[in-house]
Amino acid sequence: MPKDTSYTSLQPDARGYFPYAAEDDAVWRELFTRQMAFLPGKVAPEYLDGVRKLRLSADKTPQVKDIDARLQKLTGARAYGVPAIIPPSQFYDLLSKRTFPVATFLRRREHMDYIEEPDLFHEVFGHCPMLTNTAYADFIEGFGQRAKALGYWYSLHLFRRFWFTVEFCMSRSAEGLRAYGAGIVSSPSEAEHATDGTAVMQDFDLLTVFRTPYRIDIVQPTYFVIDSFDQLAATLDADFGALIAQAKASGDLPALFESKQAV
Repeated sequence: MPKDTSYTSLQPDARGYFPYAAEDDAVWRELFTRQMAFLPGKVAPEYLDGVRKLRLSADKTPQVKDIDARLQKLTGARAYGVPAIIPPSQFYDLLSKRTFPVATFLRRREHMDYIEEPDLFHEVFGHCPMLTNTAYADFIEGFGQRAKALGYWYSLHLFRRFWFTVEFCMSRSAEGLRAYGAGIVSSPSEAEHATDGTAVMQDFDLLTVFRTPYRIDIVQPTYFVIDSFDQLAATLDADFGALIAQAKASGDLPALFESKQAV
């Protein structure tokens, strides 16, 4: 957990379940109901299919243990409870094992629209449904393996790759562009911005991704667009190290935002 956070890490009981209170259930219900009313027609069908497969609902705050069991049966992916933000080495190690780290605390009402650190709603509602898609789970695992092998010198650019393919990305469908990134589907303001026709959309290109800075505290001014999740998994065949070296040599592209906390 970051030092300046006002949230406290939860501890599971002997059965592996976290002690969510009635207020947590109420917050989850409101967040879930609001997003599920807004997202149809704006998100990838694979995402909504994942929500159904995981049996997510407004009824009660979900438990990581239950999500983990369902993912294992569906694609062999896993969910693993963590305090919140974890070191990159641990993050990539978990991904390399087809396991997604899930922060287990839930935001309070004063942070309903935006919370900087990842919480349970962002992790479970945002990330976990896509892990029911085999090609996507293959990508997560392969990305983790390559990031782990490359090491610290490549970490900044590798997380740009994660940011623009896992957190904030769009996909093409027969009905048009659809969101699937966790940072979009779990955020009311981001989902509205990504689907209202005002944001810049770019065809996915790995070198361009490595050269594109971003900020964590604004709605994203640009999104990359993939043709399919098979295409996403196929990008793992690229030489990440060589492309990052080329990106470093070429320098960052001009930012589409005021320069503050860019990464």
